[in-house]
Amino acid sequence: MSPKNVGEPDEITGQSALPISRIKKIIQLDDDIVQCSNNATFVIAMATEMFIQYLAEQGHNVAKSERKPRKTVQYKDLASAVSHIDNLEFLADVIPKTTTYKQFKEKKAKEAAKQTEMEKGQRTLNGAGAASSNTNGALADLAPTQNETTASSPSVPRTPVVPVSALIADRTVDSSARNDTDVEMKD
Repeated sequence: MSPKNVGEPDEITGQSALPISRIKKIIQLDDDIVQCSNNATFVIAMATEMFIQYLAEQGHNVAKSERKPRKTVQYKDLASAVSHIDNLEFLADVIPKTTTYKQFKEKKAKEAAKQTEMEKGQRTLNGAGAASSNTNGALADLAPTQNETTASSPSVPRTPVVPVSALIADRTVDSSARNDTDVEMKD
C-alpha cells in the first residue's frame, strides 16, 4: 500500500457519513419534489459532506491565521470565514457575526434616536407639519389656518386645502343602460 498524501481528497466508497434515511426525510419535506431516487439522495449526501468539510477547513484556516493560533474551531472562526470568503456569503444570515450586549444596546439606541428624529421631521405633501387628525385619517379642520389666510391676497378667494382622500368621485354612470362595460366618472 502506498502512503496517502494529506492534500488528496478521499475516494468515494459508496458509504456516506450522514444518515441517508434522515436526508430522505428532509427531501420529502419539500413540496416541489415528488420523488427522489436513491442515487440522487446519495449524491446530495456526498455534496453535503463536501460542503461541511469545506466550511470546516475555512474556519480552521481562520483559527490558524490569528496571532495566537488555536487548534479548535470556534463559532467566531466560522462567522469570520463566512464574512470574508465570497463563496460563503450566502450563509451571512445563517452564521452572523456575534456582537456583545453592549454593542447591541448601542445599536438599538441609535436606531431609536433615528426613528424619533424622523417622526419629528415628518411633513405632509404641501410642506406643512402633520395635521391633527381624527380616527381613520379624517382631518379635524379643513378651514385654512391663520398663516394661510394672511399669506394670500385679499382679492383672491382662498379655498381650503382638501386632502387627497376627500377627492373621491361622488357619482358613477350606470353602465347597464348601455352595453359598454367601462365605468365613467363625472364631476
